[in-house]
Amino acid sequence: MAVMKNVCALASALLLCSSLSAGPAPKPAAKPAAASKDLHIYWIDMEGGASTLIVAPSGESLLVDTGIPVQEEVQRIYDMATKVAHLKKLDYVLITHYHGDHVGGLPALSKMIQIDHFLDHGDLTFETEKPNMMKGWNAYKAAADDHRTTMHPGDNLPLKGVNITVVSAAGETITKPINGGGPNEALCKDAPLKPADRDPENSASVGILLKYGKFRFVDLGDFPWYQEQLLACPTNMLGHIDVYQTTHHGTDRSGSPQLVYALHPTVAVMNNGPTRGDQSTFEIVKKSPGLEDLWQGHLALKVDKSYQADEKFIASLDDTEHCKGNWIQLTVKPNGHYTVTNTRNNFSKTYMSK
Repeated sequence: MAVMKNVCALASALLLCSSLSAGPAPKPAAKPAAASKDLHIYWIDMEGGASTLIVAPSGESLLVDTGIPVQEEVQRIYDMATKVAHLKKLDYVLITHYHGDHVGGLPALSKMIQIDHFLDHGDLTFETEKPNMMKGWNAYKAAADDHRTTMHPGDNLPLKGVNITVVSAAGETITKPINGGGPNEALCKDAPLKPADRDPENSASVGILLKYGKFRFVDLGDFPWYQEQLLACPTNMLGHIDVYQTTHHGTDRSGSPQLVYALHPTVAVMNNGPTRGDQSTFEIVKKSPGLEDLWQGHLALKVDKSYQADEKFIASLDDTEHCKGNWIQLTVKPNGHYTVTNTRNNFSKTYMSK
């Protein structure tokens, strides 16, 4: 298995190949990402699964998770990569963990577009007694073949033009604060704890902190509440950030106030589905000090609207059957200004990095 320091050398040696054609293209929301000096992040609608596409100013790409094993949703990833971001390949695919809503689409996607490198937390060790887990794991291994690299806390992903640090993987976290992190005793005093997650594979999630100039973004996969304390108490390991992708799709199994409030995000993006997202999590996120806006992939149909974002910040208002696959897009300028866009209504808002 290749080690992280060899990934850059391998990437430069690989040849490009053309992607296969697919269905009708969504209307581009911006100029081709590879042709700009901006950082682009796209939250692709996986109906409650996860898939976040990052395109660096260099044009190199990182897809974090591949959603559920449903062809319609996999097609959305392909269209986003090739027809919105104008990519001919994916340089890196990072699988945070092996649950089906994060890795399920990978086998089909790998047949549609070239993927140079697969990044993950190592071999499956949790939930191996579950047939569906083993089926998904074996399908992932077959697709990733010998192009896998295991991530460890403290590793840096070699995506040109940005700095991405692995902050959690395989149940471990970084042990020294980064990004100006420091003591967090006030928030941690009498912090409510929850038991270990009922699906231990969540605890293995690969989490990342991305930096581009002054801009900071965090994605922790499905890292559960219990393990979040390792990043929050008694020390805030991650410092303050600009954009927080809500952990575990906005469910109350993650998103402890000790971590969310310590991160002090200006913007939160919830990649939920119509039946995902819990009232308590909405309350925690919206009370986060310094938060200006919450953006949602879906209206949470089981949560009172009064707890959710204003509808202009929500990409999809329908249930899964009628969903059009709208996405949320982020563009970060070199000067630190960043704009979030809801492609359902083209509503945009611009913020300034801390």
